[in-house]
Amino acid sequence: MPVFYARDFDNHENVVFCSDEKTGLKAIIAIHNTNRGPALGGCRMWNYNDEKEAVTDALRLSRGMTYKAALANLNLGGGKAVIIGNSKTEKTPELFRAFGKFVERLSGNYITAEDVGTSVQDMGYISESTTHVVGLD
Repeated sequence: MPVFYARDFDNHENVVFCSDEKTGLKAIIAIHNTNRGPALGGCRMWNYNDEKEAVTDALRLSRGMTYKAALANLNLGGGKAVIIGNSKTEKTPELFRAFGKFVERLSGNYITAEDVGTSVQDMGYISESTTHVVGLD
């Protein structure tokens, strides 16, 4: 089924597919809604069974972040990123720096943070490529 017609798409503003051959990065950044401010959401690294599962996870999680921010009355929208890979065996500083470059290209519309499979140290590597990251040491 095409993404635009997927049940979880739910009128997302932006879905970015990130690929970096040198580092092996395969990631998806989903921005659900920025009506209240830039989309904030963690970066999850998970060994998904396939790309469809990763897309579905990013869409569902980013929509949830929109509602969380609204319920907390924050001036933030909802977004989420997923990196496809095993966080125990495939993490490298270069992979996170490459991911940070994709975050930077979004010009502050998405702010990333730590989530399942990522750490404060990983956020430090991301911060070498973008200022749009929170949860730093």
